Amino acid sequence: MISAIILIEVVQGRVPEVAQALISLPGVTEAYSVAGPYDLVAIARVAEHEELERLVAGQIQKIAGIESTETLIAFRAYSLRDLEAMWDIGNEETMG
Repeated sequence: MISAIILIEVVQGRVPEVAQALISLPGVTEAYSVAGPYDLVAIARVAEHEELERLVAGQIQKIAGIESTETLIAFRAYSLRDLEAMWDIGNEETMG
């Protein structure tokens, strides 16, 4: 599974409709409105790189109201549980 974080700049006033369009696309699992240089962050999960290319270039970048995108491909996902387990190595409470 390939996970990608897509940073999106949106035309002013169009964030809600662009977010709805994003989450209707197969492969986009979440969309967040954010503060900072980007307006939306979308999370995509697909099986192949070619599928990611079709999703971003073929669908996301064509949504009305999107000015630009920047895609980050995740190498590895860390969850709170993973990080807690890593710090518990050697802890007597977890070794029993």
